[in-house]
Amino acid sequence: MGQILGVADWRIFATTANSAFLLAFPSLFSIINPIGGALIFYGFTKDFTSSERVKVAARVGFYSLLIMFGALWAGTYVLSFFGVSIDALRIGGGSVVALSGWKLLTAPDSHPDQRGRERVAADSGDGDPMQLAFFPLTLPFTTGPGTIAVAITVGAERPSNGVGLLAFFLGASVGAVLNAGIIWIGYRFADRLTKLIGATARSVIVRLTAFLLMCIGVQILVIAIGDLVAKWRIV
Repeated sequence: MGQILGVADWRIFATTANSAFLLAFPSLFSIINPIGGALIFYGFTKDFTSSERVKVAARVGFYSLLIMFGALWAGTYVLSFFGVSIDALRIGGGSVVALSGWKLLTAPDSHPDQRGRERVAADSGDGDPMQLAFFPLTLPFTTGPGTIAVAITVGAERPSNGVGLLAFFLGASVGAVLNAGIIWIGYRFADRLTKLIGATARSVIVRLTAFLLMCIGVQILVIAIGDLVAKWRIV
């Protein structure tokens, strides 16, 4: 009997972990968009040496993982402490993502990140490349408000307790680790990716990335507003 119960618990654990992974990985991947992020990363770091770029890429991947872990594991508790609802988070995060995508889409430069890169480089006193690793390369460009909102929303879907809770966080954490690894690989080879794509294709991809980012933000807003309307009708 104990063996049958153990097998049943294992199946529940595996199913929950797999479902959490399939929820977390594509959701985070779509909002992070590491390919488009690699182009922006190269725009900021193209004046750095190859070794400096590799170090910054590793640091960005690590910081991104910490942000995703924090949002997945503790995001809902922090929101509850400050009395912020998931719907409010979705509306705020969706608005920021949509506006960011719109700005990138309508920017007149062929590389929408150029002005920001030059401004940050001018503000950097000692020219240390690692100072750019967290801001702005990790936050807000790689794992910004949209990623945090998505990660917290995914974390809010966790089971209340028991084996399912542990399995959920395991599956979601694996999804976050894989996304961080993709960020690191994409950013590490951002120079090769940029040269391989070419100037024209790079400009097209940046615009398409901006449009996709804006659509993701609008989708987050639509879902949040729809849920709010449904709750108000029930009330």
